[in-house]
Parts: sequence; structure tokens; C-alpha cells
Amino acid sequence: MPILEKYMIDKDYDFVIIDSSSTDKTKELLRKYDLNIITISKKSFNHGSTRNLGAKLAKGNILVFLTQDAIPTSNSIENIIKPLIESREVGLAYGRQIPHKDANFYSAFARYFNYPNENSLKSIKDVPYLGIKSIFVSNSFAAYKKDVLFEIGGFPSNVILGEDTYVAAKILKKGYKISYVADAIVYHSHNYSIWQEFKRYFDTGVFHNREKWLLNEFAKAEREGIRYVKSEIAYAFKRNYSATS
Repeated sequence: MPILEKYMIDKDYDFVIIDSSSTDKTKELLRKYDLNIITISKKSFNHGSTRNLGAKLAKGNILVFLTQDAIPTSNSIENIIKPLIESREVGLAYGRQIPHKDANFYSAFARYFNYPNENSLKSIKDVPYLGIKSIFVSNSFAAYKKDVLFEIGGFPSNVILGEDTYVAAKILKKGYKISYVADAIVYHSHNYSIWQEFKRYFDTGVFHNREKWLLNEFAKAEREGIRYVKSEIAYAFKRNYSATS
């Protein structure tokens, strides 16, 4: 909260808080900043339609999406919007996620694998080389140009997850670029149980089955999956070596 407080006070930033009927006193804490707080029922929350609601209510053309469990570091907001301001070609930017100190092995590795410490810029020309990785983004911390987002139809209105992947694909197909901003950092990780991991993989499978065009047009995920496993094994050896040396 201290990191975000300066933006809440600065009237150049327009905050839209969508609260799905929380019970942890979040709304009470935020009301002192005179923010736009929209309360919805837990049942009506959806990763796509709820974000569309927030995007439509926001006044500016640069939209920054931040989930409640992603903790930003200093200057992360300024850094993530920079590519959108500097380039007409960039329609979407996403930041770097680093694991919390209590992150388990799998959660920590997923962050290190998917969020390197170097910037990158992805376009439709990179699809043959990057495959499915070309449309990897995360709405836990991402920024969009509002006009670009709605030019491609906004987020899908009813999805279990993957609304960010869906929109990333549409943005590349439209000719825009995606910027990964390594110095726009948030702390964000989850220590999922075996059941939670299974459910997430299952939901991902359902999403790709519904949106078959994503794999058809952006290559199959097998190659990236093999690279992930190889990197995970290497990371495990490195971590064990560091712990015993």
C-alpha cells in the first residue's frame, strides 16, 4: 500500500477498484483516498468481463491492471507504462514477477523461468521462433492502451482464465507489439497445493480446448513444455548445490 499511496493521492492517476464483496476491510482502507470503488458479487466476477468493466470506467487511455496479491516495487508503475508512451507500436506491456520469500520450489522456479531480468519486445514476426511464448503475458501486472484493447474487442467476456493470453494473441495479430518490462517489478507467487495445481492445469486445458485457434496459430506448447522441464531440472540442481556448498 505505501508504494501505491503516492498514485492514489496524485490526481493525474485515476484508480478504479473492483471489489468482489471482500470481507477483509479492503474497502474501508481505500475509502480515505476517495477512490472509485465498484462492488460486485463474488459470483459475478470473471477474469474477462470484470476487467472490461474496469477498463470502460477508467478515464485515461493507458490502463494498468494490478491484482490485489501483486505487490509493486518502487517506480514499477512508471516503468511499465513507459513503452506504451514511447512507442505507437506497443499495445501491451507486462511486468516482471518475482517470488515472495516463502515461495516453494515450484512457485519460485515458475517466476524465474517466465520472467527473466532482461527486457524483450514481441511481434507477430517472432511467433515462428517463440511459439506459444510469444503470447505469454500476465494480467497480475500489465498495462494496455485502452483504444488498442477495445479495437481488438476487449477481453473475452466469460473465461475461467487466460483472458490475457487471448488478448495478447489478438494484439499481435492486429500488428501491435508486446513489451516485457523487466524493471517493472511486483512480488507475486502462490504456493499451490497439489489439488490447486491440478485444477489450474485442468482449467488451462479447458481454455485451450475452447480457443483452439491459439495453439493452431501460435504453435503447439510441447516444445516450450520440454524446455520448461529441462530448465526446472537444472534449477533444482543449482539450488541443491547452493544449499549444500
